[in-house]
Amino acid sequence: MRIAVVDPGSGNLASVRRALERVAREEGITAEIAVTTEAQVVREADRIILPGQGAFAACRRGLDALSGMVEALTDAVIAERKPFLGICVGMQLMAERGLEHGVTPGLGWISGEIAPMDPRDGAGAELPLPQMGWNALHRAAPAHPLLEGIAEGGHAYFVHSYALAGGRQEELLADTEYGGPVVAMVGRDNLAGTQFHAEKSGQVGLRILANFLAWQP
Repeated sequence: MRIAVVDPGSGNLASVRRALERVAREEGITAEIAVTTEAQVVREADRIILPGQGAFAACRRGLDALSGMVEALTDAVIAERKPFLGICVGMQLMAERGLEHGVTPGLGWISGEIAPMDPRDGAGAELPLPQMGWNALHRAAPAHPLLEGIAEGGHAYFVHSYALAGGRQEELLADTEYGGPVVAMVGRDNLAGTQFHAEKSGQVGLRILANFLAWQP
């Protein structure tokens, strides 16, 4: 199995690679894992992961700076329907646009936009941003194959101040609670994305990555 981890100039690339190596070993999967800036590597991959961290606009600029990468992603993921996982800002880039530091087009693979969060406690007081730490996941029904083996309320690690807004209910795989509901995981067809850092989310994250390697959408 050839796995391309796209490097848009940000993201926990080493952590993602180590997590993938671990789950491949534990699941008995022979995997070639390439952290890459090369469009051809993406075209030749069996599965594709796009990590990202920081600002939406900066991550999009980084992706656009890689020659032929957006076209290769579109061909591999949308036309050829190869399994794809976006992580943190990588998930956000799947949306139609981001509103951080202006309006920046996303890949448009899922509905909605990445908008500033405004979390409030029960008394209406502002909660700190970024949302940072461990939060419980609440699965949509029916549960998605990437969440197989994960108990309702399992915790994942979040660090973000912007979140998906205006998405479609049928593309919601899981949410969490931080001063109101927050989209935690999205997907459709062969696409999935986690707002949380799967590679930093302990056994929950490792299970999601293992499920992604076994997923046959």
